[in-house]
Amino acid sequence: MKQIFLNPLGVRPLSEFSYGGEVIAEPDGSTLSDTEWADYLFNVDSAPGVKLEWWRHVPTGIWFRLRRDTFSDEFIACESTEAARR
Repeated sequence: MKQIFLNPLGVRPLSEFSYGGEVIAEPDGSTLSDTEWADYLFNVDSAPGVKLEWWRHVPTGIWFRLRRDTFSDEFIACESTEAARR
């Protein structure tokens, strides 16, 4: 069974987590054309590789960032809650 280590909760089963999407810097919408804004909203890089993603521990509601290889589905590193706020 896959598990994630989330400090300070320790190792928890994957079933306790929900995926929140890839961490992507949001551009300033007031400076983009409609075409550029639509491109940001609807076109994503779905190529497999190492991605920084938002995840949530459902029982506690804690959001954190997790670096994951989407090709092998390997969890590489978990950022602390404090680091995820930056």
